[in-house]
Amino acid sequence: MDAIELLLTRQSDAKLTAPGPNSEQLDIIKQAALRVPDHGCIAPWQFIVVEGETREKLGDIYYQSAVAEQQEEKVIKRAKALPLRAPMIIIAIAKYQAHPKVPRIEQVQSAGCSVLAMQQAAFAQGLGGVWRTGYFAQSVAVKNALNLNEQDEIVGYLYLGTPEVECKKTAKHKPDDYFSYL
Repeated sequence: MDAIELLLTRQSDAKLTAPGPNSEQLDIIKQAALRVPDHGCIAPWQFIVVEGETREKLGDIYYQSAVAEQQEEKVIKRAKALPLRAPMIIIAIAKYQAHPKVPRIEQVQSAGCSVLAMQQAAFAQGLGGVWRTGYFAQSVAVKNALNLNEQDEIVGYLYLGTPEVECKKTAKHKPDDYFSYL
């Protein structure tokens, strides 16, 4: 797949099944994560790979966090099953570092770029993925359970696997609706 085809056909696949990335595919995904814009070369990221039985551990973290933070019953009921939606999840974290020339926003954006780069690397290898956030990306209890610092930001959970259905999605947006000229 060439770069233009990748950029114009990339999509999110929410229904993922096994197999997930093999070790060679995962190595490429990891390398892609580290090739994103990084002002000051400070590498403001951390990644946690969750697969196999550790997905249940992440589900327990979600569940305990939802209970502790008194989330609504619907959130609590779904918590344990959420990490089981794909064979692999990569948790992407912006690790803020005080820097005179690289503000926090740039560091968070760099970590966000890493999620897109990983998803594109997976897609280019015939895998599917979906970038999710939501309550569990903002939960202080989840951050604590993952041993993150207060200033760290979970920028996303990248779910990876094989698309359950082959469904090429058409573009929903048109460039003329979002681009103008000065």
